[in-house]
Amino acid sequence: MGLRPARRAGLLHVESAEITETGLAGDHARPGKRAVTLIQAEHLPVIAALSGHDALAPETLRRNIVVSGLNLTAARHRLLRVGTALLRFTVPCAPCSRMEVALGEGGYNAMRGHGGWCCEVVKPGRLERGGTVAPV
Repeated sequence: MGLRPARRAGLLHVESAEITETGLAGDHARPGKRAVTLIQAEHLPVIAALSGHDALAPETLRRNIVVSGLNLTAARHRLLRVGTALLRFTVPCAPCSRMEVALGEGGYNAMRGHGGWCCEVVKPGRLERGGTVAPV
């Protein structure tokens, strides 16, 4: 789980976060349909392989929450309980051109289809590292 305190600032790991109506407290997220970003842990090795890396640290991809064991795309038509918060999937989280710098040439294309999802906050709450993320 991570926060981006300012645009272009590095992602800061946190052990817990308040999920407010506008996103994770302390994150520069956009309120509304892009308030919280999620990515599947299972996609990290795929993105690494496609971009020519042995492995990738999750913070390189700048998503707020890394989820393991849940197919986000399959769950996209349901609400998502994240800790005590409730989120609604809105749009795929497309890679930005900065991935060419972070991952090297071809980084943008390596993330296409693997960039995760953006969500809006339906009900604020709290998430602890290792907390439950499940469709409702």
